[in-house]
Amino acid sequence: MDLTRRDAVAALAATGGAVAVGRTLLDDDQSADATAADADVPEDALATLVAVAEVVYPDAATGVDDFVETYVSGRVADDDERRAGVVDAAAELDATARDWFDTPLTELDPGTLDGMLRDLRVDASDPDPNGGIPGRVRFYVVNELLYAFYASPTGGRLVGIENPIGHPGGTESYRRAGMEDHG
Repeated sequence: MDLTRRDAVAALAATGGAVAVGRTLLDDDQSADATAADADVPEDALATLVAVAEVVYPDAATGVDDFVETYVSGRVADDDERRAGVVDAAAELDATARDWFDTPLTELDPGTLDGMLRDLRVDASDPDPNGGIPGRVRFYVVNELLYAFYASPTGGRLVGIENPIGHPGGTESYRRAGMEDHG
C-alpha cells in the first residue's frame, strides 16, 4: 500500500484546509524539502513525525516520508499555533528518547519507539494540546498522523472508506457493500 503526496492532499482537503491544499498543489512540482521549508517545519521535527508514523501505520504502508511531510507542511502552513505545538511535541519526544536511550528518536528501532510511546502512556492518554507530554504527543503527533492516514484514499480503504468525506465518489463508496481495489 503506497501512500502518495496525492493521498496527503486528499487528507488535507478532509481537514477543510482549502488554502493548505491549494498551496500543496502549487508546490507539487517542487521537492518535499522545499515544501517543508516553506512551512517552517524543522527537518528534525519532520523526521521525528515520520519515525512515529512508521510505528503507528500498518507495516504494509510505504511512501510514509513524503506522505507525512506533505501533510504536515500543509496542515501547519497557515496555523502558527499548531505548528508550534507540533514542533514542541516532536522535540519533547526526541528529548525523551535521548534521555532514556542516549540516542535520537529517529535512530530507535520501531519496537523500541513503540515501547517508548507506550511507556509514556501516549496510547492511553486523552489528546490535550495544553496537557502533559503524553496528551500533547497524542494530540499533535499520533492523532494527527492517524487522521491523515485514514482520511486518505489509500488508508481509508483499510477501514472501508475509499474516498474521504467531501471528495467526489465519497458517498458512493459508503454505499458499496464491498471495497474493490480500483488503483
